[in-house]
Amino acid sequence: MKGWYDAARHLVWVTQFGLSVCMPLLLCTAGSVWLRQTFSLGGWAVLAGVLLGVLGAVGGMRASLRAMNRQGKSKLPENPPVFFDRHR
Repeated sequence: MKGWYDAARHLVWVTQFGLSVCMPLLLCTAGSVWLRQTFSLGGWAVLAGVLLGVLGAVGGMRASLRAMNRQGKSKLPENPPVFFDRHR
């Protein structure tokens, strides 16, 4: 049963990681295209939207990776096992 729980947890992480990286880029690009068409702005508006989306995607990726790292570190034992080459 633990294997299913771990598989589901990893599936949630992959889904969250994908959404937190893809959605800012897609939403900022779509918003900038809409602004360009609605207010007759130049091509700079789309470029600004893409750059803003890339920055948001990088921020989302960093936040997701930090959260995954924190969760992975919490499972480490307090006293790690002694390895064969580091015994006392």
